[in-house]
Amino acid sequence: MAHTDEVHGTLSGPTTKKILEREFEVYAHSAYERLAGISVAHVYNLRKGVVYRQRHQQWTKTAPVQVRIGERRKPDPQGRPGYLRIDSVHQGDLDGLKGLYHLNAVDEVTQFEIVATVERIAEAFLLPVLQALLDAFPFVIRGFHSDNGGEYVNKQVAALLNKLLIEFTKSRSRRTNDNALVEGKNGAVVRKHLGYAHIPQTYATEVNAFNQRYLNPYLNFHRPCFFPETIVDAKGKQRKRYPYDRMMTPYDKLKSLPNAEHFLKPGLTFEQLDAQAKEMSDNEAAEQLHKQRVTLFKQIHEQHSRGRAQPTRPPAPNVSAPSRLSGTL
Repeated sequence: MAHTDEVHGTLSGPTTKKILEREFEVYAHSAYERLAGISVAHVYNLRKGVVYRQRHQQWTKTAPVQVRIGERRKPDPQGRPGYLRIDSVHQGDLDGLKGLYHLNAVDEVTQFEIVATVERIAEAFLLPVLQALLDAFPFVIRGFHSDNGGEYVNKQVAALLNKLLIEFTKSRSRRTNDNALVEGKNGAVVRKHLGYAHIPQTYATEVNAFNQRYLNPYLNFHRPCFFPETIVDAKGKQRKRYPYDRMMTPYDKLKSLPNAEHFLKPGLTFEQLDAQAKEMSDNEAAEQLHKQRVTLFKQIHEQHSRGRAQPTRPPAPNVSAPSRLSGTL
């Protein structure tokens, strides 16, 4: 039996039974006399035996897992805000210990960006912060697009998005640009301001408070971004240009949209957001961000150098309204 399967490449049970019959009845090979009369079911039974496996083993490639969560396609916001691109950024390993994780979410149309920090990307840590991240955007969220990482493509996140009536899409195979917007922001924003060095997971609360109080308001109200302009040439090929006169902050881009007030969450007005945007100038916001970042990393370094297992954590206020972009998640 093992020899037959080896030379034929392990065919189906009925085909193998027929070959065994022919070996004895047609070609008169006496070694196949007993095998010629076995049933198809017993062919499969013999293949499970220890003696058979010692003589012949068949190796197959690992089959890809099909996860039926989210739709593989590129989102089409049609000029409306609320279609997020999200990705995770790991803050390094050290001596076998994992660092904390940043969740970076960017709106495709306005480039409105919220950065949140969690200890781990397990369900218990991820879901509460992800919920608060979605609440921190001033406009209604309609779409949620991620790569195929398991931290987002799972039943718990899908249930959360389904509850909020948010469309869930994920990147397509061999389409590297599907999530390029947020991946570019990972380097230009997250790595620029938080670096590459290892930050222990126990400091996730402090880093998250820094993001929400200083980093996110700076990014959305005081840091101008380029916005593309699509040009179609004579051959019909689309090219993107980034003219200087289309550079503006994400908040200004939101206000410039037609009927922009219709996209805001209930109870939130541009008067409230204007007051937050005018609290300080762009340079003042950047100076504050730099000062608080130095203080944060100095605190982490001192506490970690003293070998404290758990840093002192200030109580984190709840985000009670979407307009409180400076609140702690």
